[in-house]
Formats: sequence, structure tokens, C-alpha cells
Amino acid sequence: MTADRAYRWLMTASRRQAGDGFDLHVCASVLAVAIAQAEEDGASLAATSGLDAASLGAFVAELFPDAASELTEMAGAAKPETGPEEQSVVDILLMYASGRLDFVRPLAILIARRCQEPRHLWQDLGLRNRSELSQLMQRHFPRLKARNSGDMKWKKFLYRLVCGSEGFVLCPAPVCSDCDDFASCFGAEEGVAQLSHAYREERA
Repeated sequence: MTADRAYRWLMTASRRQAGDGFDLHVCASVLAVAIAQAEEDGASLAATSGLDAASLGAFVAELFPDAASELTEMAGAAKPETGPEEQSVVDILLMYASGRLDFVRPLAILIARRCQEPRHLWQDLGLRNRSELSQLMQRHFPRLKARNSGDMKWKKFLYRLVCGSEGFVLCPAPVCSDCDDFASCFGAEEGVAQLSHAYREERA
């Protein structure tokens, strides 16, 4: 299943009148790219989302009730392996989270797992642009968003916090403005959304 098709399927399976439109869009986007990657890699949805079958089933039951059983089946029986850096990202996100734990915890796990991918974080989450990622962080991790006052790229920022919590120094520059590679942390995050076809159809 392509990411575009998975997104349309999930949004059709949602109960929009019972849920928040932005949160439904974000979760459908993240799961859509995870579904597409799982099929492409011959992996389980648990491996590409970070959520095991039980956690994924509980998470999507309210959001996408008409797809919950199929998503749980896609997750498979095996639990996803989580490395120490990934777990640290989850812990940092939860430390700054706001709202219902039964929602923000699986969301934090999804974000941390997608952080392992090579694109900008907003692309790896299947979002339309970086502004949507900023909106997501402001809504569910507001104190973390406030801490990223310089608007550093989110992957750079999260892993800088991870390294700091482990006692490592990620960057030798005393302040960011003195760094010779300033753009790698603060430059524009341009690119094409992974779900661009689905988004164009939504606007049509």
C-alpha cells in the first residue's frame, strides 16, 4: 500500500466528528508513511512505527476505529526493538508532553521511531511542511517547543538534548552563532511531502 493510499484509507476510517481534525491528520500521516515503509521493506508495522500490536491497537481504536483491526494485524506479533538513543528521545518528549498520556505516549514513540529515518523530521512524519511539525510540537509538547526558541531543526534539537542528558557534548562551538556549520542546524528545511498526491487531492 502506498503512503497516499494508506492516508486516504485511514482518514476514511476515522470518525472526524468525534476527533480533532489536526490530530487525525497527523496520526494518519505518520501511520501512512510507516505502513508504506513496512510494505516496501517487508517488515511489520511495529518495526516502522515503534508500536507493538497492543499499543497500536489501543492508540488507533479511538482515532481510526474502522481500520483498528487491520492495523493491529499489520503490527505483527513481535515487539519492536528500541535502541537507547531512540528511548531517550521518547523520554525527552514525554518529559515535556502535555495532555492525555494515552495519546501523547504513543505519539512520542511514533516520533522517536520516525526520527531514525534520513529525511527532515516533518517529511519522515508524512506531514505537509515544517509548519505542521511546529504546530504539532506546540500543541502536544509546548514546553519543548518553547525551549527550542532558536527554531533549530527538530532532529538536531532532540539529539542535542539526548547527548546532553548522557553527558556528551554534541557541538564544540561555544554558541551556535560561532559555528561554521550553522545552516546544518538552522537552515531551511525544504523538500517534497511524502504524501503530496493525497494532499493535492484533498484540496481539489
